[in-house]
Amino acid sequence: MKRYVILSLLVLLMACSKITVENYNKVTTGMSRAEVVAILGEPTQSESGGFLGIQGETASWKDGKVQITAQFVNQKLLTHSMVKQ
Repeated sequence: MKRYVILSLLVLLMACSKITVENYNKVTTGMSRAEVVAILGEPTQSESGGFLGIQGETASWKDGKVQITAQFVNQKLLTHSMVKQ
């Protein structure tokens, strides 16, 4: 019985991931970083820097074999991609 409960919880947790094709398709160029985070959650990895008043960030979200990467300029989405391994 314990095994079924644990297995059910694992399946539920996996189903709750925001890193999905459906959510990826909701993300569009020009969205604010806050809008992207509202859809995908906080990134699992992020690097940022700035020069002459221009702020850039590369953020990535990874869940299992799926990774979404996004590039932001001044908090606006410039481009994004999804890779399934």
